[in-house]
Amino acid sequence: MNYVQTIQAPQAIGPYSQALSVNGMVYTSGQIALTPEGEMCENDISIQTHQVMKNLSAVLQEAGSSLSGVVKTTIFLDSMDDFAIVNEIYAQYFKDHKPARATVAVQTLPKNALVEIDAIAIIEKK
Repeated sequence: MNYVQTIQAPQAIGPYSQALSVNGMVYTSGQIALTPEGEMCENDISIQTHQVMKNLSAVLQEAGSSLSGVVKTTIFLDSMDDFAIVNEIYAQYFKDHKPARATVAVQTLPKNALVEIDAIAIIEKK
């Protein structure tokens, strides 16, 4: 088991790692709309979703994977009213690749984020 760490995404804000790789797979922690410097993006679902996807991409890249290697994601939303906007932005990043996915609404996310996404991916290169 290897810990994945990159300065291209925000550092963990609790007792967990950005991701772990094991047996050819990478399991990311949930990414929220923090910049790599640890600053929260403005309270706008579009801006936050783009930042989350950038963070997720950076962590996957550090692990030797990418969005094209993702097999499953989970999206956590502060409000299902944002589902369509998040879905549209998510599709821009995954393009024709369509990993399995679950989307759930939650009462509150860390730092009062509007969206959080985690992923499971295959490691494409070592």
